[in-house]
Amino acid sequence: MNRMLRWAAVLCIALSVTACGKAGVDAKRIEAAKASDWLTYGRTYDEQRFSPLDQVNKDTVGRLGVAWWASFDTDRGQEATPLVADGILYTTTTWSKVFAFDAKSGKPLWSYDPEVPGEKGFNACCDVVNRGVALWKGRAYVGTLDGRLIALDAKTGKVAWTVQTTDPKLPYTITGAPRAIKGKILIGNGGAEYPVRGYVSAYDADTGKLDWRFQMTPNPTGAPDGAASDKIMKDVASKTWSDGAWKEGGGGATPWDAITYDPKTDLVYVGTGNAGPWNSKVRSGGKGDNLFAASIVALRPDTGEYVWHYQTTPRDDWDFDAVQHLMVADLPIGGKTQHVVMQANKNGFFYVLDAATGKLVSADKFVLTTWADKVDLATGRPVEAAGARYENGKEQEQTPGALGGHNWQPMAFSPKEGLVFIPAQTLYMDYADPKEFKFIPGAWNLGLGPATLSPSHAQPAPFGQLIAWDPVAKTARWKADFAEPWRSGVLATAGGLVFHAAGHKFIAFDAATGKALWSYDTGAAPIAASSTYSIDGDQYVALMVGFGGAGGMGGGEPRRKGRLLVFKLDAKVVPTPFPAPIVQPPLDLATATPSKGDVTKGAALSQQFCVTCHGAGGYLPVLARSPVILDPVGFKAIVLEGAKKPHGMAPFRRFFDETSAEDLRAYLLSEAAKPPPTGAPQMTHGR
Repeated sequence: MNRMLRWAAVLCIALSVTACGKAGVDAKRIEAAKASDWLTYGRTYDEQRFSPLDQVNKDTVGRLGVAWWASFDTDRGQEATPLVADGILYTTTTWSKVFAFDAKSGKPLWSYDPEVPGEKGFNACCDVVNRGVALWKGRAYVGTLDGRLIALDAKTGKVAWTVQTTDPKLPYTITGAPRAIKGKILIGNGGAEYPVRGYVSAYDADTGKLDWRFQMTPNPTGAPDGAASDKIMKDVASKTWSDGAWKEGGGGATPWDAITYDPKTDLVYVGTGNAGPWNSKVRSGGKGDNLFAASIVALRPDTGEYVWHYQTTPRDDWDFDAVQHLMVADLPIGGKTQHVVMQANKNGFFYVLDAATGKLVSADKFVLTTWADKVDLATGRPVEAAGARYENGKEQEQTPGALGGHNWQPMAFSPKEGLVFIPAQTLYMDYADPKEFKFIPGAWNLGLGPATLSPSHAQPAPFGQLIAWDPVAKTARWKADFAEPWRSGVLATAGGLVFHAAGHKFIAFDAATGKALWSYDTGAAPIAASSTYSIDGDQYVALMVGFGGAGGMGGGEPRRKGRLLVFKLDAKVVPTPFPAPIVQPPLDLATATPSKGDVTKGAALSQQFCVTCHGAGGYLPVLARSPVILDPVGFKAIVLEGAKKPHGMAPFRRFFDETSAEDLRAYLLSEAAKPPPTGAPQMTHGR
């Protein structure tokens, strides 16, 4: 090699990963990931969230301390898993913002704000969150709340390309992390409560050109889409839907989180969301399985071609999405090694499927589950409990409820222990048919009666568990109990540890026994999953801190600015304490302009449009404690005209008029006269 070529080779290695085109994160690096890296959402393609690093172990974990930390400018939920490649840590925050740090020192390198319009926050059922980026050949890819997919230079944050993946006129969102697979970037979407028509798309990583799309429900018009899903929709899925409200919205089935690639089978496994509306009688006359809602769908990554599917909840009536973390592993089953896909589903069953064929291997309850007695292994279908499907306006209490026995928070698998660690929860929910149903475009359309949000009886107290599940023995080896149902995702390591957060505690458990070995007070409640990496011989553990997620899960948890905490052994950094929360005080109703609105009608409007975000347990201001309700002019400027659009408050004139707005104000004033709820969230509108 001559001198010029030698210098070119050295330069190609030393310069930015974008400078030489072929360098950076690719399939080979992800498949054979170094222990020091965390290159994709679940660390490697199998999404096991298991790290071979063991410097931090059962003997040393007590020495963990904060090495560096960063604060963000948003105070909503933080759900991202930090990725680390080539010494750079990448993470996202609410409103789809992206940040890059020196992974050793914490020095900020760049940030990117896609400037999502604030009113798009109304389209997010469960906060304006984002779960992270994908890395591929010198670029970082992020999906935005308003439906864009954006490619950024991984060294500078400069935009390479952007594409709108959804119809911006419809209430789609993107909160999940993209996946980089065989030169394509795969992304799904959310919005099934409104509902919209879900699909997964694959874009060329270099150009942003759409390569293929797979629709998860039939076209309501009956026409083909010109998509990879056309044949299976015509041959199978369309026959499982009958006439009903789904035709007005598209049927839901949005793939808003789980996308897992398996190099062994060369298949992509996609989890789909609930059908919309939730009530199957409203949705499709109570007929048919409604494919591919609440399903796991296997596709060819090159073309989007359908290979197999397994529906976890046929004709879903309870919001039992199947988007929960999908994990690939080799298990010793029946005297031989079997390659499987595993999921701890929202519906309370832990599923093991053959990865190549989708054939059901096992399905067992991992939490208290009342809607079904068991799953028939011969047919693969649930054996539903008597009376599980609510009818005739009668309340039907179920567990799991709509928040599931396991939600989006990722689980982890330790090949050393043969255990899957599930962040599980037991919550109850009442379901009932509505007295009447009218589809409202652009709004939530659940098809449920008022008992869903206001049950007529006291429900058992919810609680949480970290469950060490043996997928071969089909039972729990150990459980850790928590008062908090809504907690973080999970990380497992070769050091014999499982990292999980509950309340304000980040905890390291002994993976074999469940004994808590170390904890750290984060100052705020994390719900994201941590990741781990190493640089220059030091192992780091990174965790995003910030509470959010599904409405009503706040439980009075104050909104605090999001943080990234990064730990290593013997580190001594002490982050600045969070400021005291600003609690909304009771209003001085003597200063209010009296309202002649109809309180009963206002209560119905509040339940339809407001309580998911503004309820006493939510993550936005309690409206009955907000001074804006004192003045009808200011109230209508916000509610009808969108005076606070930049802060995430969408205008509602498309849904109701001046009279209705005053009915709502009358109801809120009547609520303001009651004693304030304990631990009401503070009144802020931070981005």
